[in-house]
Amino acid sequence: MTPITTTHELEAFCQGLAGAEYVTVDTEFLREKTYYPQLCLVQLGGPDGAVAVDPLADGIDLAPLFRVLTDPGIVKVFHAARQDVEIFFHLTGQIPAPLFDTQVAAMVCGFGESVSYETLVTKLAGARIDKSSRFTDWSARPLTERQITYALSDVTHLRTAYEKLKRKLARTGRAQWLDEEMRVLTDPATYRSDPDTVWLRLKVRSNKPRFMALVRELAAWREREAQRRDQPRSRVLRDEALLEIAAHAPTTVDDLARTRGLGRGFAEGRQGTEILETVQRGLDLPESECPRAEPRDELPPGVAPIIELLRVLLKKVCDESGVASKLVASSADLEALAADDSAAIPAMSGWRRELFGEHALALKHGKIALAVADRRVKIVSVENPVSR
Repeated sequence: MTPITTTHELEAFCQGLAGAEYVTVDTEFLREKTYYPQLCLVQLGGPDGAVAVDPLADGIDLAPLFRVLTDPGIVKVFHAARQDVEIFFHLTGQIPAPLFDTQVAAMVCGFGESVSYETLVTKLAGARIDKSSRFTDWSARPLTERQITYALSDVTHLRTAYEKLKRKLARTGRAQWLDEEMRVLTDPATYRSDPDTVWLRLKVRSNKPRFMALVRELAAWREREAQRRDQPRSRVLRDEALLEIAAHAPTTVDDLARTRGLGRGFAEGRQGTEILETVQRGLDLPESECPRAEPRDELPPGVAPIIELLRVLLKKVCDESGVASKLVASSADLEALAADDSAAIPAMSGWRRELFGEHALALKHGKIALAVADRRVKIVSVENPVSR
């Protein structure tokens, strides 16, 4: 059970995939010490078996693999595809297509929210996955037979899961539901990190415009520095230090050196100089260009109970239809719908409206009610709708 280590072997295997309906794909990678994930192993499952490809082998060219990943005639099947797709997008600038994510498909088919690969293959393939190699160092060579066996199990059982999910989607008429959910995974913007917006991920402790401007400038500097050095953001500057710098706005080396966890050596070095320049840039911004926190709209009086009723309705219809509720509506969506019949949310269009949105409007307008019978929530038609 030896991985493919030469371009010739890889080319031969990929040529054998010609005419295949689909190929299952998984990767093993590390990113603890890098900004971009370091690809350590690629697993491919075709109609005639599965192989592991060693991208770290001397002289290997992954071009044959990349051709398969972009072949429009072969469906690429992943489980929880986002991180795997990010790797290939970073290496090639292209997204594997066409794409099928069994985790998303499982959510559409009633296997719960974000179902794990182990759970899915146990239910669909009757297989048990040996998890002992999950946290192994995939960059170390040589790889052991146990590691390879573990890695290949991620694509061999995936074939059975894919085929069963595909049949269920066809049987239930939900293939289009999956197509809608896959749009985020196939959008290049999903895998591009914009340095000017990464600050929005930070939990800021103040909504003062000048403070947020400094956080934005510092986060953008850190992101570009992490990308340039190919190091994790935390190795460039920890979140805590970034927020402290934004709060105190140091303008001298002495001021910056007093930041907890940095020290004078850092403050006097290149990064310290760039941070001080970044702080000054944030301080020089006109007030009109500083970001402002969006005011949170207060819920109208009486809306809170409606939200809770909609939450119960959502769970009921999703449980009955076998679809994960997070695919249909979020808590924010329920709040918006409770306050406004015309809320611009996914639940009010397409299959979601048919499944939940119409029922939600009927509940709001007193045309249906929720009742408990035989320990189950039931939808009851109301002959004389309650006046609003």
